[in-house]
Amino acid sequence: MASTAYLQNALGHAAFAATNVRQAGGVSSSPRTCAVPRGSMHAPAAAASLRSFEGMRAGAPTSKMCNEASTSFFEQTISQQRLGRRTAAAASRKGQVVALVTYKVAVLGAAGGIGQPLSLLVKMSPLVSDLHLYDIANVKGVAADLSHCNTPAKVEAFTGKDELPAALKDVDLVIIPAGIPRKPGMSRDDLFNINAGIVRDLVDAVAQHAPKALIHIISNPVNSTVPIAAEVLKKRGVFDPARLFGVTTLDVVRANTFVAQQQKQRLIDVDVPVIGGHAGITILPLLSKVKPKTFFESEEIIDKLTTRIQNAGTEVVEAKAGAGSATLSMAYAAARFAESSLRALDGDPDVYECTYIASNLIPDLPFFASRVKLGRMGVEAVLPLEGLSEYEQRALEALKPELKNSIEKGIEFAKEKAAASA
Repeated sequence: MASTAYLQNALGHAAFAATNVRQAGGVSSSPRTCAVPRGSMHAPAAAASLRSFEGMRAGAPTSKMCNEASTSFFEQTISQQRLGRRTAAAASRKGQVVALVTYKVAVLGAAGGIGQPLSLLVKMSPLVSDLHLYDIANVKGVAADLSHCNTPAKVEAFTGKDELPAALKDVDLVIIPAGIPRKPGMSRDDLFNINAGIVRDLVDAVAQHAPKALIHIISNPVNSTVPIAAEVLKKRGVFDPARLFGVTTLDVVRANTFVAQQQKQRLIDVDVPVIGGHAGITILPLLSKVKPKTFFESEEIIDKLTTRIQNAGTEVVEAKAGAGSATLSMAYAAARFAESSLRALDGDPDVYECTYIASNLIPDLPFFASRVKLGRMGVEAVLPLEGLSEYEQRALEALKPELKNSIEKGIEFAKEKAAASA
C-alpha cells in the first residue's frame, strides 16, 4: 500500500512527536502501543494486564515488537497492517481469502479551523478507507484538496442538513469539531449557547443514521456538550456510554510537552495522565503519576505547571490575538485519539487513553475524564484513581463544583429543548 511507505518515510520520528511510546518495564497508556497479533491476548491475560496497573498506568512487560524510538501514532497501525498483509499473502497462496479491515470516518465541521487539519491527519491513517467530510458550507473545496493526497482513504464532501444522513451512512466513527472557536476574553461557557445547539442537532442525526458509531465530541464546552449528546442519544433510545467520548487528549498532549520541557526530558519518554474535565480548574494533570517517575522540587513548581496546563488554551487564544484558538494542536490530539479508537476497533488489546465519558467513578459527577482501556465496543474499562498526592486530592475536591455545574447545565439544556420540541 503506497501510503504505508509514505507515512513511514515522511512522518518517521518527526511528526506527532513524543506521546506514543512504551517505557522500559511498563506499558504506555498513550495511543501508540506495541504491535500484538490480533487474538494473541486471551481474556485471562487481558484481565491480568488490567490488574497490573499501578495507579493510572499499566505495569506490563514491553513487547519485543515495540520500537522505543518510534514517535508516530500511525506507526503502530502500519506495523499491524504489514503483519496483516503478510498473513493475507500467505492465505492467498493457500487459496484462502483474508480481508484487511478498514473503517469509515465522518468529520462533522470539516471546513473549520480544527476540521481541516484534522481531516488531513485522518486521511493519512492506514485504518481509514472512507472519509466523509460534512459542513454547512465550503467543504467541497476541502474534500477536493484532500482527495489529491496519495493515501488510500476515499474522500467525499457533504454540504448542509439535507446531505447529513448520507454523510453518516455506515460510518464507524463520527468526530465532531463543529462550532465557533474561542476568541480573546471568551471562556468555554461563553461558547455554550451557540455550540450546544450545534452539537445537539448533529448528535441527533448520528442517533438516527449511525446509532452504532463511536462519537468523539470536540466542540466546546466539552464539559457540557458531552452530557447534551448523552441526553439526545437517550431520547432516541440508542445511548451507549461506552461509545460516547469527550476528546480531552489535548490536555494530555500539553501536559506531556510542558513536563518534558520543565524536566529537560525527551518528549517520547513522558506520559502524564490528565483527569477531571476539559476547562480551567477541571483539568487535573496527575503529576505524581508522570512516567518516567519524576521529582518536582516543590509544590510551587507543581502548581505552576498545573496552572499552565489548565490555561494553555487561553495562552494560544491570546497569542493569536483574535485570529483563532488552538486549532492545530487540537487537530493533532483529536487525530491521535481517533487512531487509538480505530486501533481498538481493529482488535489491538493494548490501547489506553484519557477521555471524558459517562462515569460513576466520582460520586455526583456523572461525567468525568479518566484513563480508560479501549476495545472493539468502545470503553472496556475505567481505571481507578489510586494514590493521589495531597495537592491532587485538594485539586480534585476544588474542581467538583464547577464540573458538576457544567454537567447539569448541559443536561438541563438538552431536556428543555426536548420538552420544547415535544
